[in-house]
Amino acid sequence: MDDIVVGPLDLAARVDDALTVQALAFGLTEEEIAVRRHIVLRHLAARGSRALGATTGSGRLVGFVYGMPNDRGHWWSGVVEPYLRATGSDGWLDNSFVITELHVHPDFQKRGIGRSLITTITDSAAEPRSILSAIDTESPARALYRKLGYRDLARPVHFPSAPSPYVVMGAPLPLLGEGADDRG
Repeated sequence: MDDIVVGPLDLAARVDDALTVQALAFGLTEEEIAVRRHIVLRHLAARGSRALGATTGSGRLVGFVYGMPNDRGHWWSGVVEPYLRATGSDGWLDNSFVITELHVHPDFQKRGIGRSLITTITDSAAEPRSILSAIDTESPARALYRKLGYRDLARPVHFPSAPSPYVVMGAPLPLLGEGADDRG
C-alpha cells in the first residue's frame, strides 16, 4: 500500500473529503453528494458507528469505510428485510456489523486499500458476522467481498430511487485473511 496509512477517521470532520472519494468511485452528481452528506452525518450518530480512512503521507484521504452494528429499525434494514426473508436469510440482520460505505479513489484502487479498510473495521467488531449491500453486477468490489468470505444472501434488491439493483451479502467474522486473495 506504499505510503498509505489506514487508521481511525473523524468522518464528521472529513465528510466532504470522503464524499469526494465516493463521488469519484461511484459517479455521484452534486445533488447526490448533498443528500449523502446528510445521510453520513445521521449514520455517525448511530450507536457503535465508526469509520476508518486511508490517507497518504501528506494527509490526503484516498479511501474510507464506515459501519455500525445493524439495527432492524434503520431504513436500510427495513428495505432489505423482505428480500432476506424471502431467501430465509433475515436472521443475518441480527447481531451483524453493517459495512455502510466502502470507497477507494479510482487512482488508488488495486493496491489492497479496500481489503485493508474492510478487514480492519470488521476485525474490531463485536458481532460474529458482517453484512453489506453492493450493486448487483460483477465488479472488482464484489470479487473482493467474495474473496473475504461474503456470499450472496438476497438479490436483486431494489432500493428506492436507486437505478440499479443491489445484492445483500454476508460473511462470518473474522473475514478470510490475506492467504485467500488477490489484492483488492
